[in-house]
Order: sequence, then C-alpha cells, then structure tokens
Amino acid sequence: MGITKKPKEMSKKGGYIDKFLRKADKAIQEGIKKADNVLDEAVELGEITAKQAAKASKELSEKAKKESEILQKKSLEKINEGVLSAKKMASNSEEDLKLLAKLGKLKKLGILTEKEFQEKKKKILSRI
Repeated sequence: MGITKKPKEMSKKGGYIDKFLRKADKAIQEGIKKADNVLDEAVELGEITAKQAAKASKELSEKAKKESEILQKKSLEKINEGVLSAKKMASNSEEDLKLLAKLGKLKKLGILTEKEFQEKKKKILSRI
C-alpha cells in the first residue's frame, strides 16, 4: 500500500512545482515586456532629445552666422570711418601747413604784423 501513495504524493508535488514554474515564467515574461517598454520609451526619448539637440544646434549656428555678418559689417563701417577721418586730418594738416607758409610770406612782405602772424600760427598749430 505504501507504494501506491508515493506516486500520488509526487504528482501533487510535481503539480505545485509546475504551477510555481508557470507563475515564475509568467512573471519573467511580464518583467521582460515591462523592460522592453521602458527601453522603447528610452529610445524614443533619446531620439526626441537628439532631434531637439540638433535643432538647437542648427538655430545656434544660424544665430552665430548672423551675428558674425553683423559684426563684419559694423567693423567695415568703423574702418571706413577711420580711413575717412585720417584722410580728412591729413588733408587738413597739409592745408594748414600751406596756410602757415602763406602767412609767413605775408609777414615777410609786411602785410601781417608779428603779433597777427603769431595769433594765426597759434590757431593753426592747435588744429594739427
């Protein structure tokens, strides 16, 4: 009689083990599905983030290019202003020197007094 009971006990234990293994397998499969979903979301988020980064990078590059163009334009304007100013100063200096020479001649001829000559000379030299 003892021999007939052992197979029943083993089949009961085997049923519990099978049931436990099925539950464990189901839990593992659910965990894998959840992990796959999380990974899919992470990949999607990564793609979105990469797209946003690329868009921001493009916008910054365009902004930097525009700023560079503006700075170049302003720089050229300032350089041109400086060149014009220098030319003007040079031509004024040359004219002032010619005027001094003329005043010197007028003084030698006696048309200007020493005092008049010195006053005019002082004004002209203050501009040079």
